[in-house]
Amino acid sequence: METRLTASVLIVGGGPCGLMLANELGRRGVSAILVDEKPGTAFNPQANATQARSMEHYRRLGFADEIRREGLPADYPTDVAYFTRYTGYELARFQLPSSSRAGELIKAMSGSWSAAELPHRVSQKYVEAVLRRHAEALPGIHLNYGHRLVGYVESDDGIVGEIECLDDGSRFQVQASFLVGADGPRSTVRQSLGIVYGGETGTQRDFMGGRMLAVYLRSPEFYASIPHAKAWMYNCFNGDRRAFMASVNGRDEFAFHTQLRPGEDESAITVNEAKAAFQRACGAPIECEVLSFLTWTAGHALVANGMQRGRIFLGGDAAHLFTPTGGLGYNTAIEDAVNLGWKLASVIKGVSPATLLDSYEVERRPVALRNTDYARRFADSLGLFAPAPEIEHDTDEGGEARRIAGVYLEQHARAEFNIPGVTFGGRYDGSPIIVSDGSQPPPDAANVYVPTACPGGRAPHAWLEDGVSLYDLFGFEWTLLQFGEIASARAAVAEAIRTLGVDLKLVTLPGTLRELYDADLALIRPDQIVAWRGAAPQAGTIGRVLARALGRDANDATRLAS
Repeated sequence: METRLTASVLIVGGGPCGLMLANELGRRGVSAILVDEKPGTAFNPQANATQARSMEHYRRLGFADEIRREGLPADYPTDVAYFTRYTGYELARFQLPSSSRAGELIKAMSGSWSAAELPHRVSQKYVEAVLRRHAEALPGIHLNYGHRLVGYVESDDGIVGEIECLDDGSRFQVQASFLVGADGPRSTVRQSLGIVYGGETGTQRDFMGGRMLAVYLRSPEFYASIPHAKAWMYNCFNGDRRAFMASVNGRDEFAFHTQLRPGEDESAITVNEAKAAFQRACGAPIECEVLSFLTWTAGHALVANGMQRGRIFLGGDAAHLFTPTGGLGYNTAIEDAVNLGWKLASVIKGVSPATLLDSYEVERRPVALRNTDYARRFADSLGLFAPAPEIEHDTDEGGEARRIAGVYLEQHARAEFNIPGVTFGGRYDGSPIIVSDGSQPPPDAANVYVPTACPGGRAPHAWLEDGVSLYDLFGFEWTLLQFGEIASARAAVAEAIRTLGVDLKLVTLPGTLRELYDADLALIRPDQIVAWRGAAPQAGTIGRVLARALGRDANDATRLAS
């Protein structure tokens, strides 16, 4: 008889989405078993940009500083720079702060960048290692790399998954209440549900549209060999070899990506040809060691036609597939896990009915459609802008071509890499668990974010007088903000806790912050989304809105009001 293990959630996929979900569940005392076919977390660099919203979630879990120490040295500039070739002409540079400067700058920033954290330029391989370490330390969380889901059976009682160890072929079963497929673009779980992607694929561009070669390489000589200041992202812009390259460790490791040219046979690419592609982008025979290489396709803007079926959910690349401009794929996956994590825990603990989980797809799929569209627009902006034939010529015509390209590329960099609107502006308007107050949020724009407490969006952030982030005062679960002492609030919170069995923290803020939320009170969800805001409560108001936000039925609200 096969061994049968039991957990509340079976997670298939040990990338950022699956690992973040394991952390969200484990922090709430919910058991989970994670399986992944890979032998461990990522070896290749993959995604290289952690957006500020993801950093805020890492801060909420207590390890943002650890993430910020990973990857590039603390004083390494995170500039985005464009060159004809890396040893050739510099065309444009968008300057961005080092990680140490980011920590200093954020406390003085306001408006669009009023946030607890700034973005961090760090390879996904380092992020996954941190997420794995923290997940493994949580009771009830068991990670099983080198294992695959063979199949599963769903019933009214839950899920029974068949798991195979790839080393020796042994098998065991996992009995769980829920199954989450975070198993990448070829998701076994998505395919088992008959769910397909919709959207755009196969888009061809001069760059970032078509087959790409990714090379993970080590080159100790690179920095000394190029006549330019260091950057985080090196873009190569010429008619022969277009490429981008991210600094991985700030010393000698790089993630190099180049568009395959017509006639290049990806099946015949060797280590030497991968090395030669890098050297052509350099414009010089800079020595390097190829650590790994593979091919991939740019030009996707795909979202699954569904993200949940019964007890089964999809997240990350299993639910949406991006062209990596803007770095939105991995960051969207993190927010999938955050959204689903608190909801699964609330249902498993009996605080919410199972119908709460219906809000996952309602909330996350529109955001996935929004974010893939933004990434597609960034790819069009970069990939459809072609270099003039004379851009590398040492002539007046070449100089003019470089000037025109520089102006365009600097504007593009600001559009793609200064995106507070994309980062903070995703919303859950129309969700059944958001209590609308009839107000309208500001227009959605990539490069501008207007903080608003209009229910359904990220809670407006502020730095308090003692240098503490407002977010650090939030409870790990639910938070009720009151601006000044409101006599009825404390009793209403106590009653809601007693009646609903919910973890709710009351936070009193100075009345001077009331303008930020434009209300006496604001109810903040575990994912730092405003669920409701309103005036000083009448009897039962807090209980009713909290019952709605928890997915409880109308009977709860009626009983609480009586």
